[in-house]
Amino acid sequence: MCWPAWPWPPDRPAAATGSRALAEVAHGFPARVLPWYPGRVTGQAGADELLAAERASTLERLGALERELRGIIEASESAGTDDEHDPEGATIAYERQYVAALIGQAREHLGQIDAAMARLAEGSYGRCERCGQPIGAARLAARPVAATCMTCAVIPPAARGA
Repeated sequence: MCWPAWPWPPDRPAAATGSRALAEVAHGFPARVLPWYPGRVTGQAGADELLAAERASTLERLGALERELRGIIEASESAGTDDEHDPEGATIAYERQYVAALIGQAREHLGQIDAAMARLAEGSYGRCERCGQPIGAARLAARPVAATCMTCAVIPPAARGA
């Protein structure tokens, strides 16, 4: 998941951003770190900006992934190779499916962001969709698209009748 970049709190040492270099990933995406510290999101305060930034970041990532998938497809078509008989074919097929899976995850996350923004607009953001209890600020800070509280989130799907 690609988080929006936020400035570190002024009292946080600059060395805390050193993990950015370790978090650089394949496909040329810069690592984005969302630091959590008390007070980042409490209920609906600041959630609209956080969700908007996360949506923009997800759209940017989705666009980059789609461009990469097009590049993989074009490269494999121009080579005129057969995935089954080419020694590199399995690698190309794997790469193509891996990027396609990442695109699917990004689209799913975009849907979750849009649902969270709709809950925010209707005033139910920060309330569990199952039990109606408030979702903890720490959970919303870690996962702004959360629709359930931690108690409901840990209930296995079979136990909730889904």
